[in-house]
Amino acid sequence: MKKIRKNYISLVAAGLLAGITTFSCSEGFLETEPQGQFSTVGLANPQGVEGILLGAYAMVDGFGLDGQSSWNGTIENWVYGGVVSDDAYKGTDAGDQPEQTFLETYDFQATNLHLRNKWRAVYKGVARANDAINTLKQVEEVGDQRRAQIVAEARFLRGFFHFEARKMWRRAPYIDDNTFVLDDLESSKVPNDREIWGDIEADFEAAMNVLPESQTDVGRPTKWAAMAFLAKAKMFQGWNQETGAANISKLQEAKPLLEDIVNNGGFSLVPTFEENFLVGRRNNEESIFEVQYSISSATTQAANEGTTLNYPYTDPWGCCGFYQPTQNLVNAYRTSSDGLPLLTTFNDENVTSDEGVGLNAPFTPYQGPVDPRLDHTVGRRGILYKGYKIHNRDFIRDQAYAGPYSPKKHVAEPAFFGIGPNPRLSANNYRIMRLGMVILWLAEVEVELGNLERARELVNIIRARAANPAGFVPRAIQGTDRNDFTIVEGEPAANYVISTYNQPWSDQYIARQAVRMETRLEFAMEGHRFFDLQRWGVAAEVLSQYLTVERTRRSYLAAAQFQKGVHEFFPVPLEAIERSFRDGSPTLTQDPAFP
Repeated sequence: MKKIRKNYISLVAAGLLAGITTFSCSEGFLETEPQGQFSTVGLANPQGVEGILLGAYAMVDGFGLDGQSSWNGTIENWVYGGVVSDDAYKGTDAGDQPEQTFLETYDFQATNLHLRNKWRAVYKGVARANDAINTLKQVEEVGDQRRAQIVAEARFLRGFFHFEARKMWRRAPYIDDNTFVLDDLESSKVPNDREIWGDIEADFEAAMNVLPESQTDVGRPTKWAAMAFLAKAKMFQGWNQETGAANISKLQEAKPLLEDIVNNGGFSLVPTFEENFLVGRRNNEESIFEVQYSISSATTQAANEGTTLNYPYTDPWGCCGFYQPTQNLVNAYRTSSDGLPLLTTFNDENVTSDEGVGLNAPFTPYQGPVDPRLDHTVGRRGILYKGYKIHNRDFIRDQAYAGPYSPKKHVAEPAFFGIGPNPRLSANNYRIMRLGMVILWLAEVEVELGNLERARELVNIIRARAANPAGFVPRAIQGTDRNDFTIVEGEPAANYVISTYNQPWSDQYIARQAVRMETRLEFAMEGHRFFDLQRWGVAAEVLSQYLTVERTRRSYLAAAQFQKGVHEFFPVPLEAIERSFRDGSPTLTQDPAFP
C-alpha cells in the first residue's frame, strides 16, 4: 500500500508547488528534489491539482515552514496540550525555550512566537486546501468521481486545520474556497467575529458523505475518519466551557456517529496498549487516522521532527529533555488494592521517584499498586525504557528543575532506531484518531444521557485491554554496564494491579469522574489533556488544584495562576492582527479575555 508522507518539496505563496515535473502518490514523488517553479496556470491540470492537494497533506503534521521551529506548530501539540496542562513540565532546564515557560506558567502573551507559528502553520494548511479546491475548478480533465473525492479530501483537511485553530483560539477565523484567492493576500483577511464550529462540522460532514470506507493510499482520510472528526467537533461543543454544564443536544448528535464507528467501522482494539506507540504497528486495526512519518538512510525529511526535543538527555539520543511528565500524572496511575483508579485521592501520595538520589545510590522503585499503562507512558528509574536500557538519573538534564521522569510514547523501539543520521527523528506515526478515543467519547455521552451501565461497559473495554499481561513492561536487572540489562522472563517491572469496574454505576457524578480519569490514563502525553479540560469546562478547577501542589514541587511555578474565563484559550497572535489590516482597520480582533 502506498503512503502519504510528509511532503518536503518547496512551496511558495499559499499552496503553489515548486519543482516537480510530474505528480503521483508514489514515495519517489515525495523524495524528488525541487528543479524549478510552476506558475499558477501551469498547475491547472490533473497532475497539478493532485500535487497541490499533497501540499495540503504536507501541513497536517504542522511543520515545514521556512524559519519556523517544527515543535511550534506540530500536530502533536506537546506544548499547548501537554506542557500547559497537568500532564507535563516544560522540562530540560530553566534557560531553555523560555517562551514555553511563559505558556506553562499561564503568562499568555500575544507576542509569544510559539503561538504565532502555530497560527501560521494551521492557516497555511487552510490556504493549501482551498487552493486545491479552487485549482480543480479550472480543470476539466478530472473525472466526476475523482473530482468529488479531491474536494472531499480537501474539505476534510480544511476542517482538520480549522479544528486545530478553534481549539487553540476562542476567536479563530474561517476561510473557505469562495473567499480565498491565491494571488490576493487581501482575500484571507476575514474577521474573526463569529463562531466557526458550524463551518468545521460542514466540512467534515461533506467529506464523510463522499469519502470511501477505505483508501489505497495510507494516510488519506476515509469516511470513518471524517465521521470521527465530525463527532469530535460535536464533543468539543458538548459542554459549556464556562460552567461545565453538558450541552445534551450536541452530545445526542455525536452519539449515532460514535456508535456507527464502533459497530460498523471494522476497527478493533489492538491486543496490548503499547502497540499504539510502536513503529512496527503503525496503521493497525485500531487506527482511524494517523499522521504519517517515514525515515530511511537516504532521507530524514519525512520523519517526525515535531518531537525532536522530547527525548532523554542520555545516549543514544543525546538531547534534549523537554516534555517531562509531572509527578501529578505519575501519581494518577496509582490504583487501589482492587485495581481501580483513585479518582479523587491519587495525588495524596507520591509514587517514589529518584529525585535527589545519586546515580550510584541504592534505589527501590515504588512498590504500591499501579496501572501498567504508567510504564508505557513514563520513563522512571529502575524500569526498562522502551527496550533500550533501564531508566536512570542520566536520562534527565536537570532533575531539580523539571523532575525525574521522561516521556516515552513517541520514542521508536530499538528495531527502528538509527536508520537516519539524527537519532531523535523517527518514523513513529502520530495516532491522532483511534478507536479507543471513540469508545471513551461514547462513554462520556452515555454518562450525560444517564446510561451509566452502558458507560461502564465501554470503559471496561478499555481497561480490559490495559490489563492484558502480555503488554506489561517486563522486569529487567541492571548489568555492570549501564547499557546492559537482563530481562526476567514472566515477571513484570512493577506491582501492576488493574481491574475492570465490576460494581454497577449508579452515581452520575462518580461515573463522570471515572470516564474522565480513564481518558487521562489512556491518552496522557499525547497532546490532548489541556483541550479535554477545556472542553469539559473544568480547566480552571483542575489546573488550580494542580498548581496548589506543584508550587511545592517546582519553584518556578510559585507565581503561576490559572484564571477562569481567560486561560482556557490562547490570545490571537499580535502579528496576525497587525497583518490583517484592510482599508485602514484590522479584520482580526483580540480575544476580549486578553485586553
